[in-house]
Amino acid sequence: MSSFEFFSDAGRFLRGNLHTHTTRSDGALPVEAVIAAYRDAGYDFLAITDHFLARYEWPVTDTRGFRDQRFTTLIGAELHAPRTALSPLWHIVAVGLPLDFAPATEDEDGPALARRAREAGAFIGIAHPAWYSLSLEDAETIDAAHAVEIYNHGCQLMHDKGDGAYLLDGLSDKGRRLLTYACDDAHFKAPDFAGGWVEVKAAHNEPDAILDALKAGRFYSSQGPRIHDIAVTDSVVEVACLPAMGVVVVGEGYLMSYRFGTGLTRATLPLEPLAVSPWLRVVVIGGDGRRAWSNPIWKDQL
Repeated sequence: MSSFEFFSDAGRFLRGNLHTHTTRSDGALPVEAVIAAYRDAGYDFLAITDHFLARYEWPVTDTRGFRDQRFTTLIGAELHAPRTALSPLWHIVAVGLPLDFAPATEDEDGPALARRAREAGAFIGIAHPAWYSLSLEDAETIDAAHAVEIYNHGCQLMHDKGDGAYLLDGLSDKGRRLLTYACDDAHFKAPDFAGGWVEVKAAHNEPDAILDALKAGRFYSSQGPRIHDIAVTDSVVEVACLPAMGVVVVGEGYLMSYRFGTGLTRATLPLEPLAVSPWLRVVVIGGDGRRAWSNPIWKDQL
């Protein structure tokens, strides 16, 4: 059995963004305009994650009034506390926070703040690690994390530092079983909108159902390519997708298996090149170079 079998489960895929800013912190647009932009673009859900800092009055934005049967919102924030080896602040996305989540205390470091948010029910993401040169050693201390941002559109556009695969794979190589997600980190000061998102398989477009699916890893991430199915056996990975130019299976260190072509809608890749890797993940590359990413799967779960 593969942990990717949620592709064939009941429910439907819901498109959402998990990292977004408004004028409640350092974004350019007010909450209602940001929500309208995502709703009008066909998204199913959105998390507003403004910077949870004293200078912004510790915002955990109440977006419940924008929910209806077609579009919903998750309550969140981007949490900060001192400090990493190379930065004065941690950057931690927390989606699914209670509205009364208490401000950070003076003696609360990043790992402790993340732990408190997870205990309060949130999905915890290690945000844009390349953007602030987050080290593997620092990341290992975030024991409450569910996931690493594998792609941050705003950081890629404005800093050329949007990819988080180095951290996800480094933690996987050390045995940490984390999920991964793509996001915009939209501030609407540049074309940082609708460049990376999650496709979550959930029974209902409701906050609790989406949050449960995120924590269970019932999603993939994308910049555009769509993944229809992933099946893993003892010897091969089979991927069905919209027409693509490449499918790559990534494993420990430099181990990989791949197939490239024109208009690929199905690819069968041998697992033998990844024989000694305890984990793998799938990347689908569209004809325009944009990517879709699966969550890691661990071979002892097959």
